[in-house]
Amino acid sequence: MMNTVTDTTLATRAATGGKRPRPKTLMAAVLAAVAGGALLWILFSPDPVTVELARVSEGPMQVTVNNQGQVRLHDKYIVAAPVAAELQRIEWHDGDQVKRGDVVAILSPLPMDARQRQEAAARLDAAKALAREAGQRADRAMTDMELAASERRRIERLVSNEYMSPQAAEKAMAAEKNSRMEWDAARSRQQAAQADVRAAEAALLASDSTGRRQITLNAPVDSYVLKVHERSARTVAAGAPLVTLGDRARSEIVVDVLSSDAVRISPGNLVLLEGWGGGKVLRAKVRMVEPVAFTKVSALGVEEQRVNVIADPVDDLGPLGDGYRIEARIVIWSAEKVTKVAGSSLFRVGDAWHVFTVEDGRARETTVGIGQRNQDEAHVLSGLAPGATVVRFPSNELADGARVAAPAK
Repeated sequence: MMNTVTDTTLATRAATGGKRPRPKTLMAAVLAAVAGGALLWILFSPDPVTVELARVSEGPMQVTVNNQGQVRLHDKYIVAAPVAAELQRIEWHDGDQVKRGDVVAILSPLPMDARQRQEAAARLDAAKALAREAGQRADRAMTDMELAASERRRIERLVSNEYMSPQAAEKAMAAEKNSRMEWDAARSRQQAAQADVRAAEAALLASDSTGRRQITLNAPVDSYVLKVHERSARTVAAGAPLVTLGDRARSEIVVDVLSSDAVRISPGNLVLLEGWGGGKVLRAKVRMVEPVAFTKVSALGVEEQRVNVIADPVDDLGPLGDGYRIEARIVIWSAEKVTKVAGSSLFRVGDAWHVFTVEDGRARETTVGIGQRNQDEAHVLSGLAPGATVVRFPSNELADGARVAAPAK
């Protein structure tokens, strides 16, 4: 064995002229090998995946239910013919402003027989009953308003003594304002019911055989003419609508949403009104989510169960009138400062949410905890810190450890 090693060593020395390789020569060979390997890697390694990047940030966030809606007058009054009569030409036009007591229409009743006179008497009794009901509702609304005012004063004293938070006083003021508006609406309905009683009484008094007496129909409240149903002089039947009046002092917002979204909406939620024609975002508050849904066919021909959400304006609606279209965003969750990430960066792996973060030019798959989400962003509960860089719209070719690069500008 020793002879074999000696012979090999001697042969190597003979081939190299009897000299050992110098260290510099070895280092140059190593560097050349490394450079060659790097060159081969550059030539044959896969190109970086071009991706769109986004930053994890901190700031306010809202979750909203969005849909188109419209402005609707809360109180409308239809002036109708109490009896069959000859209608004189109505000179009012759509949009005209009328005052309480202004003559809206003039009728000359047709002669009545015994049956029609009994019907007129029955309508008078019904109008009186509705007037009594409207009066009782107005009294109840006044009691609720007085109670709300008393509660507001009590809470303000507690807030001044620092026993309650200022938010409680704001809620009490809002409750008093709503109660006062309900009282105003109840009084308007009472006035309208009393006007119906006067019209029914006039119709009954005019039910003589000559039919020459006239009935004047007056505006029950200060309002605007929304629509004139019968403008020309003609014979109209009992109950025929003549003019529709509306009180623009009190409007409401109606937004229909999917029933699955309606269950997440509660009275008091903020509503942001956009796309109404002005640059300012108007505010409203949800008053009621109607308890009954209805079926509506979508633009794609799919039947949907939808629910009307009714909101009261907080800001002045300005030029917006009955039936005007608006874009509504109903806020169901909000926070002033949260960690958030672009929703397009998230993808599912089983039951967990994942993202690709970018570190030193490579994608790293990371599991994250997600809370609330809207159409653009997601609330990050764990797994990401503000300032981290993530990949938006991750493709199937992207894998953990893959080289990534932002698109060239």
